[in-house]
Amino acid sequence: MSAVTDTVTPDHPTTTRGPSVRLQRILAFILLLAQGGITVTGSIVRVTGSGLGCDTWPNCHEGSLVPVQGAAPAIHQAIEFGNRLLTFALAAIAIAVFIAVLRASRRREIITYSVISGLGIVVQAVLGGISVHLDLKWWAVAIHFLPSMFLVWIAALLYMRLAEPDDLPPVRMFAPIIRTLTIVAAVCLSAVLVTGTMVTGAGVHSGDDGVGMDGRLDVDIELMALIHAGTMYVYLAATLLVVWLLYRGMASKDAKNTAWVLVLMIAVQWTIGVIQFNLGVPRWTIPAHVAMSSVVVAFSAFLYAHGRRRITRAEKNATVTAE
Repeated sequence: MSAVTDTVTPDHPTTTRGPSVRLQRILAFILLLAQGGITVTGSIVRVTGSGLGCDTWPNCHEGSLVPVQGAAPAIHQAIEFGNRLLTFALAAIAIAVFIAVLRASRRREIITYSVISGLGIVVQAVLGGISVHLDLKWWAVAIHFLPSMFLVWIAALLYMRLAEPDDLPPVRMFAPIIRTLTIVAAVCLSAVLVTGTMVTGAGVHSGDDGVGMDGRLDVDIELMALIHAGTMYVYLAATLLVVWLLYRGMASKDAKNTAWVLVLMIAVQWTIGVIQFNLGVPRWTIPAHVAMSSVVVAFSAFLYAHGRRRITRAEKNATVTAE
């Protein structure tokens, strides 16, 4: 049975003013990379113990916006202050995307995603400041990290939706059960991310050399790691079920390829997690694990986006023919 059930709409040439769709997507892709990248630099702050290299916010130190010689180890100040500066670069990219889609008169959905991306960066900066004022309490750091994953999801959706013409209605590409399962899988992924922050919160990398285990999550880290692994297996099972249904439902080749890449990325992330567990969480594994979190979230969003798209009649006919 065909997964494409909506009424066929004639082709409409996509005409936009201002920046081209290609430029809009390039900017959106840079935004996606930057949203994930700043989580990696944040993890480098953590594993180098530089979290309080700047011990206040929005200033680096009391009365000074920039690092002060002798106020903290120079390398810690440089790493923490450098991470803060990247927030401004990320904000500039988000503003560029917003201006591009606004000038091109894109549809409301796209403009909304760009606004969420920009405002989310501001919220993230404030949450980062709060975590500093709370001396990097584990739950404050977790609250700082998790919205970043949401912003990666939004950036991924933005990148996908920009390629779709604004003057065509959305078409259901998956059967309702498959689309529902992609949402269930996303909820499972959220549980993986939450429990992952709890494993980190119970671990040895507090984020600052002077903090030690003060403010860490007081649970058995091995038990917490097993719970985290359990949520990952549930998420993987849900994703594999989606893949199986995509083949039964004759989904598009692009959707199937995205699903398989997602499964591969989950496997890579699982491998890094196993290495962490068996080697006692060496520092170098944390940035790699955080980076892969963004990759998995992005491809989960890509797969979700495939379920409902705005496509031309030629694309729709090609999909039906393939089925």
